[in-house]
Amino acid sequence: MTTQYWLIKTEPSTYAWQDFVRDGQTAWTGVRNYSARLHLRAMRPGDRVLFYESMTTKAVVGTAEVTQAAFPDETTSEPGWVAVTVKVGESLAHPATLTRIKADPALAQMTLLRISRLSVQPVTRDEFARIVRMGKTP
Repeated sequence: MTTQYWLIKTEPSTYAWQDFVRDGQTAWTGVRNYSARLHLRAMRPGDRVLFYESMTTKAVVGTAEVTQAAFPDETTSEPGWVAVTVKVGESLAHPATLTRIKADPALAQMTLLRISRLSVQPVTRDEFARIVRMGKTP
């Protein structure tokens, strides 16, 4: 099966990159958007993920990997909502800020820029690689 690429968003005051690094892995719960739920359901173990801190940071700060495909989200009694398990990948030495992403013409079609409020979204392989490279340079 081909590796897929994703971006997950979180507010640092709720669950920051440092929390994720401390935990090592986490169930990605609490998603209550129908489009984002479809993306969670499509995730498979081995898929690569960009970890984006919204609100204050507004930057991709690290990578992760899906380790468990969609399962029922235990944070709600409503049926149909799902979560996945993700483990920490690598921290980006230089966060890929929203400003830097917007300034890169090669990233102009990213879902992040077109549907900014979507908390779980697909990313192309090239977008993923470009963001990771961006995170290695100031």
